[in-house]
Amino acid sequence: MKALLQRVRAARVEVDGEVVGAIDQGLLVLVGVEPQDSEASADKLLHKLLNYRVFGDADGKMNLSLSDVAGGLLLVSQFTLAADTRSGLRPSFSSAAPPAQGAALFDYLLARAAARHPQVASGRFGADMQVHLINDGPVTFLLES
Repeated sequence: MKALLQRVRAARVEVDGEVVGAIDQGLLVLVGVEPQDSEASADKLLHKLLNYRVFGDADGKMNLSLSDVAGGLLLVSQFTLAADTRSGLRPSFSSAAPPAQGAALFDYLLARAAARHPQVASGRFGADMQVHLINDGPVTFLLES
């Protein structure tokens, strides 16, 4: 799995003008699923998301995790993260998981996150979403599990 995490002051996802997920301070995470991914991949990714130290401590150093700051976690499926962009001028999506597998693993990640963290929201898998965010820093990392 690939995850593009962004530290945000606030973020929300809209579908057809309706807010379907929103958080205040925390992490907006765009999630891409690849064919070789499994529930174990999702568990490993979730551990990183909850414990990756990207928030500033009293000295301004990135020593605090999402769990430490009790921030929100907004998960948004994004199959384009799994694109093969190594050649040509058009991305290939043959390296992305089929939609059924992607939906199942995204739903698994979302359910596990909600069981382990108090503030979890999400976009809607497969929908045309508009993502609004106030990037804090900006701080952005690409994680792979």
